[in-house]
Amino acid sequence: MDYIHAFWVGGLICALVQILLEKTKLLPGRVMVILVCLGAVLGAVGIYGPLIEFAGAGASVPLLGFGNTLWKGVKEAVDAKGVLGLFLGGFQASAAGISGALIFSYLASWIFEPRMKDE
Repeated sequence: MDYIHAFWVGGLICALVQILLEKTKLLPGRVMVILVCLGAVLGAVGIYGPLIEFAGAGASVPLLGFGNTLWKGVKEAVDAKGVLGLFLGGFQASAAGISGALIFSYLASWIFEPRMKDE
């Protein structure tokens, strides 16, 4: 059942974002920022944690989950280090994911010979 919940929750998040992209004139970069901020806000309010427990990767993998991860890292760091945690928490919480994305994208650029799109 865990896979089914992850599938439909992740699919619902992606479908709602696609509708947002299609029905508004928002650029993808702005939508990404909105998603990260919304994930942090939902985490701060206490809504996103139970959703991750219910849907697992279906809720933690999209950008909403990244915002929630940043929020949790900042909250833990502020509790441990005070105001300095505002600046350290997000980096500590997301360092492994960001590092992995950078390393694997760099390796993929060696394999697939990236080039600029012609407009």
